[in-house]
Amino acid sequence: MKVLIVSDSHGLVSELGVLKKRHGKEVDLFLHCGDSELAASEDVMEGYITVQGNCDYEDKYPTETIQEIAGKKIFLTHGHLYGVKSSLNSLLYKAKEVQADIACFGHSHYLGMEVVDDVLFINPGSLRLPRGRMEQTYVILTIERDRLETEVYDFHKGLLPELKNDFSL
Repeated sequence: MKVLIVSDSHGLVSELGVLKKRHGKEVDLFLHCGDSELAASEDVMEGYITVQGNCDYEDKYPTETIQEIAGKKIFLTHGHLYGVKSSLNSLLYKAKEVQADIACFGHSHYLGMEVVDDVLFINPGSLRLPRGRMEQTYVILTIERDRLETEVYDFHKGLLPELKNDFSL
């Protein structure tokens, strides 16, 4: 099973549609970690499971959600309510509380993946305003039993093979 994870697109419309067209046949679930700045009724948001970020002013998105796929529980939030710019501790406590295997978040615009206390944290970076890297990134997570693989893509250049990671949970 494959999950596309994107965040912090800050008003981009056509790019979110391009991601669905580009990966729609290979991806089983599309997640947006907030700050789309788009209305939930916007056509391009159809098919994305989305949470509300600090720059999303419409309250139709939840602040967090849990998705289960391929036997793994994914906790999805933007991150601003958990102070992710300074520490993952609050988010770790929440992920443990809801028994999540994976925690997806954005907010900082920094791409990163790491396992802490048996929880895989994924921040796909930012599609519009990346920090720490030049690439406008998103992540495709592959779940196969206890093996998880993350592949990072630049919106313009495609797969960045040097950033591929494998994790075991």
